[in-house]
Amino acid sequence: MSERLGIAGSGAIACGLATAAAEHGDVVLWARSEKSQDRARATVEKRCETPDRVQVVGDLDALGEATFVVEAIVEETEAKSALLQQLAPIAADDAIIGSTTSSLSVETLADASGRPDRFVGLHVFNPVPRMKLVELAFPTGVNGTTRERAFALCEHLGKTPVEVPDLPGFVVNRLLFPYLFSAVRLQEETGLESEAIDQCMKLGAGHPMGPLALLDFVGLDVSKAIGEAIGTEIPKKVDDLIAEGALGKKSRRGFYDYG
Repeated sequence: MSERLGIAGSGAIACGLATAAAEHGDVVLWARSEKSQDRARATVEKRCETPDRVQVVGDLDALGEATFVVEAIVEETEAKSALLQQLAPIAADDAIIGSTTSSLSVETLADASGRPDRFVGLHVFNPVPRMKLVELAFPTGVNGTTRERAFALCEHLGKTPVEVPDLPGFVVNRLLFPYLFSAVRLQEETGLESEAIDQCMKLGAGHPMGPLALLDFVGLDVSKAIGEAIGTEIPKKVDDLIAEGALGKKSRRGFYDYG
């Protein structure tokens, strides 16, 4: 891989991207706390065939060695913008800065980075090592070299990049989440069990995962944030589960109980 990838973040997307990229070259992954660093190392060692290629660090300056720096933290404009502002003076002059945002304005994040000519929205999908699609969204001020390198990076990682407009939710989430929330509303109206709704969509529509299981997999808090970003009404049951701390698979309870 011609790029040296630097990742700012330690969650599922950050670790998944590091795992996928490590098959093709060295990766530096920054995590904020010692606890998150340890968790990231454990995740990479468990899921990656070449974990020695992933260097987990706690010093943000270490990302200055990367030629392509990707922010991959919580899906909140304020948090992402703050981190991008920190990354801008650290990143090399010719480095590209990207964000794994799944629903936020790439234009806004590019402005926060101070490098709108060298910025890209790089929406990868979870689990990153298995999912082939990458939605690429560019700010208006982007240059041609950034476009070329963003497409090339995705292809080096064995992904299929598709350029999408800088609209809330891009293409996949803009179409997907109204459907997912409609499944919740159907459950609210009918009292159908989660398994029944998911089985209908898996066997009748050929979906690999039912809508309620998918919401649990994404995380109900993340799903709500995406829904709000694209202007979709959030079902009451989603709000109620979040209030109970039932965020889906990561909290061991959501529409399903994961024991």
